[in-house]
Amino acid sequence: MPRAIYEKHLKSLHEDVLQLGDMVEKAINHSIEALKKRDLAMAKQIVEEDVNINNKRFDIEQRCIQLIATQQPMAKDLRAIIAILHIIVDLERMGDYAEGISRINILMGDEPLLKPLIDIPRMAQKAVEMLDRSLQAFIKEDVEEARRIPKEDDEVDALWNQVYRELIFFMIQDPRTISRATYLMWVAHNLERIADRATNICERVVFTATGKMEEIGASRY
Repeated sequence: MPRAIYEKHLKSLHEDVLQLGDMVEKAINHSIEALKKRDLAMAKQIVEEDVNINNKRFDIEQRCIQLIATQQPMAKDLRAIIAILHIIVDLERMGDYAEGISRINILMGDEPLLKPLIDIPRMAQKAVEMLDRSLQAFIKEDVEEARRIPKEDDEVDALWNQVYRELIFFMIQDPRTISRATYLMWVAHNLERIADRATNICERVVFTATGKMEEIGASRY
């Protein structure tokens, strides 16, 4: 395969990774919107549409394997494809977290929210922003940006700790709130994990550009 054709295939893979990222970002945003509105129909739709994210990931994975098998890329070309294989797994997991938030919403049924959502939407906004920027850094091979983004995970962690403490206070003050407080705690935990996955993507940016495997920030799985 001539170099120009190979680069065309790689560019197509990059475009599909961005498309998968867009699907995941929408799922996250919609899951929080559905929770705020207690829109169970929207939540059920997000759960049903998670299969589209899974299928997109499998399609990209298959094409990556085929490109490796037929072209046997070396050095940076191989690193780029390997990075994509890791990134799409992280993206699929983020989609699972969004689906999980929607399932929590459904599980709550007709119960009202324990409190107005303030910090949880902030967590979602920051996590989605980190995700979007990490994908752009990957496409541009922007190592400096990839190193900056994980530092912002501290903001998500701080919000998570704030939500956790507040919900624990509700539980202590009134044990009858334990169930509803636990639901919101699960939601916040999922959002915290999404930000961690964005950090994973940043690590793949550094790997692709430099060939070095290193942990940036406190990446957790």
